[in-house]
Amino acid sequence: MWKFIVRRTATALLVLVGVSILTYALMFFTPGDPATTILRKQMGGRTPSSMAVQQFRVQHGLNDPIPIQYANWVWDILHGNLRQSYYENTPVSAMIMNRVWPTLELAVAAMAVSLAISLPAGVFSAVHKGKMPDYLSQFAALLGVSMPNFWLGYLLIIVFSLELGVLPVSGVGSFERLILPAVTLGTGMAAIVTRLVRSSMLEVLDDEYIRTARAKGLRERIVVYKHALRNALIPVVTIVGLQFGYLLNGAVVVEIVFQRPGLGSLLINAIFARDYPVVQGLVLLIAAIFVLTNFAVDIVYRYIDPRISFEGASA
Repeated sequence: MWKFIVRRTATALLVLVGVSILTYALMFFTPGDPATTILRKQMGGRTPSSMAVQQFRVQHGLNDPIPIQYANWVWDILHGNLRQSYYENTPVSAMIMNRVWPTLELAVAAMAVSLAISLPAGVFSAVHKGKMPDYLSQFAALLGVSMPNFWLGYLLIIVFSLELGVLPVSGVGSFERLILPAVTLGTGMAAIVTRLVRSSMLEVLDDEYIRTARAKGLRERIVVYKHALRNALIPVVTIVGLQFGYLLNGAVVVEIVFQRPGLGSLLINAIFARDYPVVQGLVLLIAAIFVLTNFAVDIVYRYIDPRISFEGASA
């Protein structure tokens, strides 16, 4: 197990280094000068003087070669300093802490919505394989995967906020304001997990121990939900854990649609403002969460099913 953990830790660190290099390089190769963009926004749209632009670039080290800038940034990261926002002149860590709760709240709620839909739908579809409920479940799953988050979000706003007037359009701070964003983000994941639960259940329902349980006269409900579902959930747990990272990515779009002040909206605003420290800090944070989630899922999966070899798990 320790060999597995060391190997996974080394892989995770390499991924984070690769993400940091790629993010840093992409930001500097995107069109637009951050000094001019930031100063123009701070001056209410007026064009800054060349002297002001040059002072800004010197102050933030933007005239140094990119490898030197990257090395200085990594050095600051290793010392726990995500630097300060160019635009707001506020520590990036403080900005992230102020915005992280709405995003985590949305991701957890979307996960709950996804599991509430996908588990019963997947089991119901597998139990009624080849019948009308199975076809309807697969059609709904395909529809859920095909719908973009922004399209579903605007559709829910039109129906439940503008037409029916039963739920608020935007904002945070109450359960009602969380329902539509959570449904929007959780529906796509529910579609994926439903198909996975169905296929996993179909494999388990053909196993010998299930036929033995039925031969002993156990009720079908006990066979399905107590014996089959428990074993069918092992691969599902892995995918659900991995999907949590995707939920954070999907939250970027959903937060824009519902005007939630989370990490997603902070990232989009920082990209358009050329606020490099905020973008780089957020991307690194999201990548770290994604890598840590994968790492935790691998450990849990290895713990649940010890038959998995180190070599097979690391492939």
